Amino acid sequence: MSSTLLIAFALGVRHGTDPDHLTAIDGMARIRPRASNGLLFAVGHGLVVTLLAAGVGHVMAGRFAFLGPWMLILIGAVNLWKVLRPSPLPLVVKRPVVAQPFLLGMLLAAGFETASQLSALILADQANPWLLGAAFSGGMALVDGLDGYLAASTLGLAAIGQTKARTASRLLGILVVVFSFGLGGAELLGVEINQFALPLGLVLFAIVIAVRVWARAGWELAIVAAPR
Repeated sequence: MSSTLLIAFALGVRHGTDPDHLTAIDGMARIRPRASNGLLFAVGHGLVVTLLAAGVGHVMAGRFAFLGPWMLILIGAVNLWKVLRPSPLPLVVKRPVVAQPFLLGMLLAAGFETASQLSALILADQANPWLLGAAFSGGMALVDGLDGYLAASTLGLAAIGQTKARTASRLLGILVVVFSFGLGGAELLGVEINQFALPLGLVLFAIVIAVRVWARAGWELAIVAAPR
């Protein structure tokens, strides 16, 4: 059982790098700029996966699955507007579903059945489904939580005028637009992209982390070099 839970945790880490996760969390940062976005997204996403593993979430997932792709497209549209019409501070939308990371995580879990998520569900027969879901969610939270924290940090630096952070924010905004429309459109059109999920996710994750580290490094060096 412990080895099964370890595999579930590893699948959660792998699932956290799926392009729809990174796109949703990065895009949400410009709508609801909070460091907790990624963590809350992972908790909501993991809840649905856990319910599916326990055999009690299929009706709910089936009814709301169609909203997942549209949420990504909506995120892409808002980010496109932000790229074309940048503002000094991130736009905060308080009420819409897309602005709530927990609910967005639930909707994408229902709408995007990726290979890593399906693999975790297959393991449900080999362990307690609730523990399996918790292990899977923990792996996701590790990756998505880090992504959400770095996204909010980059936007915070951009908002106070850090040049590199503004450049990084704009570049990442363009990536979010491309991936939001691409992933959401592919799902709506029934185009199978699971075979590309791992390489796309890893490439996107590497780019996102590299750009954010680059933005933060410039700011930290400026602080160190500043006269005291």
